[in-house]
Amino acid sequence: MINIVLFGKPGAGKGTQAEFLKEKYNLTHLSTGDIFRFNLKNDTELGKKARVFMDNGELVPCEVTTAMLIDEVNKHPDTAGFLFDGYPRTINQAEALDKFLPTIGSSVTATIALEADDEILVARLLERGKTSGRVDDQDEEKIRVRYQEYNEKTAPLIGYYKEQNKFHAVDGIGTVEQITERLTSVIDNL
Repeated sequence: MINIVLFGKPGAGKGTQAEFLKEKYNLTHLSTGDIFRFNLKNDTELGKKARVFMDNGELVPCEVTTAMLIDEVNKHPDTAGFLFDGYPRTINQAEALDKFLPTIGSSVTATIALEADDEILVARLLERGKTSGRVDDQDEEKIRVRYQEYNEKTAPLIGYYKEQNKFHAVDGIGTVEQITERLTSVIDNL
């Protein structure tokens, strides 16, 4: 089983690239954003808890996010592997994932970070917000709060995964095809 953690700041292109990678490598794509939206739309208990944080542009606490993720993983017992998009975002979540995956006979194979300049990403999100309807993509101040959260809580994952020799950085600027080529080069050489 191959399990890839794809991360980067909001707007870095994780969702776009995940669509290509899941097809190419036959992976089950688990997007934290999609999982949250499902729980919010269906007004689940976890969705209600997540809504408060998301509406303020904050990251959802580890225990809520992890519970949602584990529910989704358990829906796919026969998968060839997972593409984790937006999870883990903190060291606590990474540790929770490292604790959970062995219970299904697996582990994280590699983490790949899409890296890009904040100003480019802010522009991407504001543009996406014009058509997505997502409140958190329509307010530059909230976007910058999300980046501050990322820098404080998610960036430390680089060191966590480097210690395990599982971290790979990929330039997230360029055409969709160029970025896909960079990602597949990393995965093909694992």
